[in-house]
Amino acid sequence: MDIDNEAKNDIIEGRNAVIEALRAGRAIDKIFIARGDVDKTLGHIASRARERGVVVVECDRRKLDFMSRTKAHQGVVALAAARAYCEIEDIFAIAEQRGEPPFLIVCDEISDPHNLGAIIRSAECAGAHGVIIPKRRSAGLTAVVDKASAGAAEHMAIARVPNIPAAIKELKDRGLWVYGTAAGGEKDLWHTDFTGALALVIGSEGDGMGRLVSERCDFIVSLPMKGRVSSLNASAAAAITMYEILRQRSR
Repeated sequence: MDIDNEAKNDIIEGRNAVIEALRAGRAIDKIFIARGDVDKTLGHIASRARERGVVVVECDRRKLDFMSRTKAHQGVVALAAARAYCEIEDIFAIAEQRGEPPFLIVCDEISDPHNLGAIIRSAECAGAHGVIIPKRRSAGLTAVVDKASAGAAEHMAIARVPNIPAAIKELKDRGLWVYGTAAGGEKDLWHTDFTGALALVIGSEGDGMGRLVSERCDFIVSLPMKGRVSSLNASAAAAITMYEILRQRSR
């Protein structure tokens, strides 16, 4: 995970500061701990974080040095979340409150926070009820993502799950059709029925959807491409597809 200068506004560093953030119930996206350090305090931080469902990442001290503003991180740096995550159940409750068939966005390892923010912004504007992201190998709900979403993240329910294929199975068990997006999909965007309860899966920027994720989808949908470039940015493709879903749901 890359940490740019803007993201350093989210940093909590040092053992006491991280312990107090956990104790206070502050929303935390990830905690980075020095690899190989056997200090009991760091072990306590890791245990307490995992109890709260916070992702703990072991990394070398050079990464911590790069992330740190004070250069006195004491082997631990936390990346704060802009706000707390919700559960998948909460997203279904929002759809029920609105009296609408569920419409969810599933992000499969979107690692660029600006891309994730743009997807959340499009999801909010297109009337999606919530966004699901994985705990690992993904951007989290940080201040950078919040800013990139132009504030839409403040109004969008965002659930973070340990396993995307398992989450997709849960959605299918709840009666949703699951649509993946990929070049060369068997269905064309303009000729796909998006009415009813559904989830739209957006693959990662470089590799698209993972194999297991793709296999769990009911349909793989592709966007018409008339130019010489073979694909769109993940957030652009997501926005186009979401608005086709909105168009069909608004008829």
